[in-house]
Parts: sequence; C-alpha cells; structure tokens
Amino acid sequence: MTISYHTLANGLRLVHVTTSTRVAWCGLAINAGSRDELEGHYGLAHFVEHTIFKGTKHRRAWHILNRMERVGGELNAYTTKEGTMLYSVFPEQHLGRAIDLLADLVQWSVFPQEELDRERDVVLEEAASYRDTPSDAVYDDFEDLLFAGTELGHNILGRKEDLERLTRDDCMWYLKTLYVPTNMAFFSVGPERPERVFRKAENAFGGMSHALAHRHRITPKPVEPFRKVIQIGTHQAHTIVGARVPDMNHPLRYALMLLNNILGGPGMNSLLNVELRERRGYVYTVESTLTLLSDCGWMEIYLGCDPGDVKSSLRVIERITAQLGQDLLPARRLDAYKKQYCGQLIVAADSTEFMAMRAGRGLIYHGNVATIEDTIARIQAVTPDDIAQVASFLAHDTLSSLTFQ
Repeated sequence: MTISYHTLANGLRLVHVTTSTRVAWCGLAINAGSRDELEGHYGLAHFVEHTIFKGTKHRRAWHILNRMERVGGELNAYTTKEGTMLYSVFPEQHLGRAIDLLADLVQWSVFPQEELDRERDVVLEEAASYRDTPSDAVYDDFEDLLFAGTELGHNILGRKEDLERLTRDDCMWYLKTLYVPTNMAFFSVGPERPERVFRKAENAFGGMSHALAHRHRITPKPVEPFRKVIQIGTHQAHTIVGARVPDMNHPLRYALMLLNNILGGPGMNSLLNVELRERRGYVYTVESTLTLLSDCGWMEIYLGCDPGDVKSSLRVIERITAQLGQDLLPARRLDAYKKQYCGQLIVAADSTEFMAMRAGRGLIYHGNVATIEDTIARIQAVTPDDIAQVASFLAHDTLSSLTFQ
C-alpha cells in the first residue's frame, strides 16, 4: 500500500491509496456539518446531503441513482457535526464514472423543488424514527445538553419547524458556500496508478472556483455538569454519562483513544463490560465512544439496564474512572491493553472502506493520512501517566448524565 498526494491549482487536495483490490472507493470529504448551519436552518447540512442526489444540470434523480448501481457500485453519503462524506464504491474499472458523477453533484446540483418536497418527508420520517429509538435519541439529547447554547447543541437531523421551511435557495447557498475546493478533499483507494487518478480528478474538478469557505465556528464554552432523568415510560433505562475532552489535535488524543477502548471498546473484556455486566449483572449493554472535533471533543458511555440499576451503575463508572485517574496502570497491564487495541486497528485496516474513510478524514482535517503503523507507534508511546491525565477528564465533578426511563 502506497499513499500519494496532489493539490489542484484551485486548492482541492487529492490523496490516492494504491492497493491490489478489485474494488475501489473514491469520494469527497467536506469540512462542513451541522455546526455550520445558521439559526433557523437546523438540519440543512443533512438535508443537502440527501437532496444533492436529486438532480443536476446534466442528470435527473433517476440517472444519478442508476449511474453507479448499473455497474454494481453504490453511491452514498453521511453527515456529522463537523463533516460530510460523499463517496462511491465500485468495480475498479469504473473509477472515471464515479469521479465524473461526484464532480457533477458538487458543481451542478440544482435541487428541484418537487424533489425537495418529496425528500423532506423522508428526512422528517428519519428524524421521527430516531425519536422512536431511545438508545439513539439519548445520544442526541445528551450532546444537545453538553453543548447547550452553541451550534454544536442541536441534532444533526434538525428541527421539524426548520426542515419544513428549507428551500432550494437555502440548499444552493450551503453548496456554494461550503462545497468549495479549499474546504474539500478528494480521496481514492484502489489499484489505479496515482497519476491517472489525479489526471481524472483534474479533469473533473479543476474547473471549480477558488472561492473560500465561509465558516463561523466558535469553540463552545464548558457547561455546568448535569444529572438529568426524563421519564418516557420504557421498560429499560437508557443512560449516557460523559464529559468534554480535548480536540483531535491535542497531544493526548492517542491516550484518549486508548482509554476509550479500555473502558468500553468492542471487546467483551472491556473494563466496564466486565464490571457492570459480567460481575454484577447490572446492564444489558455498555459501550464507550469518543468524538474528537477540530476544537473540542467528548467521551460518552452508554448503558442499557433496568431503571433500578442506573444509580449503582453510575457509581461503578465513577469509581473506575477515578481509579484510572489516581493510580498509574502497571506497565504490564497497559501493554496488554495496547496489544488488544493495536490488534483491533490492524483488523479494521483490512477493510477497504475503513481505509477510504480514513484517507478522506485524514486529509481534510490533518493534511495527511496517517498509516496504521504510524497510529500503532503513537499508541505504543502512551504512558501510564498519559492514561491518568486523560482519565481525569472523567472525574466525578466533570461527569454529566442523561437517562431515559
């Protein structure tokens, strides 16, 4: 595997990861998400992600839908608080077809009104379905509280009243303001030679304007820790407990990644799964997630359990995080944690999709793509003192919690 870079004259950055697979990926990572929406337009980033497929100056929605599927490929996208990924997967000989389609979408989408009205119902239904799933909704509501009063403090899916009034002009404004070369990165993974990939990308994207993105991001100030319970009448309680942590560029970010895996990673032997489920039988499920943005981050621990076990579970979590912050992990134990996490990274890296998404995010946010070997070296360099420092972000007086029950 080799990683090659190129930058077009208009500022669009390109990266190609050469592999020997017969399946290829390419896409655009856009440094724009729900935090870049204006008051009264909440949900616009996600709405544009949906409706960008609904017609361009050159293609109708049906032709866009079929362009990659007719050769066995797929076209997809997703939105986060700080980014949008627009991408395709396909048999490797159809790279040119995928690049041309992506370029058409970001340059010539017209957002037909009849298609907007139809897709608006789909998005509203998606938002409603999340509310029907407490284990999903509790994450959104926790983050709304954690970032209350800021542009990070609203649901990516948006508000019904805002979604109902979004117009074609709103979508066009968002596209022309944020889907610009200096705010995007093109990524490609497959067996094609990098010079050919870059030439195809030059032909497709080289004519885009040099306009600068207009983002108005303000680092959110910390909020007072909260402990909130909302009665929704469910059999099982759904709880998020967590706190703010540093951003994606902080020197301790790799220690945060390792701590997150230690506490509630995918392994059944994670600390919290062993303590809460295996030893005490308090929870049905427990997991930890870490989100790092350009100027802030947060760690969340989700647990699903009987309402009567919520308080006991929270006490166990507080005790474990306090111990990690006060008592240095023995070197042998930390080495075991590192070995497990690095092994998981190696397994994940065997996925071409993982490699593609990693390439896009790495280039747009860091200006380069870290190899798995680089990441493993950083993880191996984490010290017991580093773990203690990041665990202190989860001290009792910093933790907040939200429970649906």
